[in-house]
Amino acid sequence: MKKIFTTVILIAMLNVSFAQEDKENSEDKLSFTLSLNQDAFFGFNPMMTASYELSEKGSITAYGIQWGAGTGSAWGQWTEIGLGYNFNVGDFDINPQLGFTMGSLLSSGANQEGIIGDGIVPNLTVNYGSEKFEGQFYFGYYLALRDNTAAGQATNNYVHYWANLGHKVSSIFSFGAHFEQLYLSGGSINGGGDLDRADGYFWVGPYVQIQKKGIGFRFSGGWNAEDSNAFSQNDFYKLTFFVSL
Repeated sequence: MKKIFTTVILIAMLNVSFAQEDKENSEDKLSFTLSLNQDAFFGFNPMMTASYELSEKGSITAYGIQWGAGTGSAWGQWTEIGLGYNFNVGDFDINPQLGFTMGSLLSSGANQEGIIGDGIVPNLTVNYGSEKFEGQFYFGYYLALRDNTAAGQATNNYVHYWANLGHKVSSIFSFGAHFEQLYLSGGSINGGGDLDRADGYFWVGPYVQIQKKGIGFRFSGGWNAEDSNAFSQNDFYKLTFFVSL
């Protein structure tokens, strides 16, 4: 009886040990990055990203953006979440994702109440990092998923993309150049017809970044190259605080 009892205890202890090891391994594979962003058009728009490592070359990714913290509050507290898969090719991390928005910007041009499934956002982020250089490319297509318009109103679709490339002067300081464009690509008018393209902004300028390991900030600023007919006339300025966990 004593032998049976001892065996049961040993098995239980081994199960607890393996469960704890599995938990620790799972937690080690999960990472987060919080970015507190503010720019001249969207205002304050904090973003959280998550990554769960499946292998040395691939990870499941997720993200959430609180656009409603800035100008998005006028768009039904616009909120975006998404999922994707990141894979590594040399010095590049390539991350296609599919996002969804809640709010009113895409489904009614911000003329009606905020709704779930306001829009769908296929998007791609490519990060580059080597010993001396860093860079990022992003492209997102914001397409109305639901039509919540009244007569004469329209759904809205947008294209948003940017690219930057910089030089790592040291492990804590880097600088480079950034350009970014946003424009209304069209939409469907309730009652017939389609919206024409409308330019938003085309920002061009330098950036500087200071970081220590996974904590730091980046300031980008410069010029808006769009003409006076664009729906954003602000100069280009963007500030990001980030921390990786």
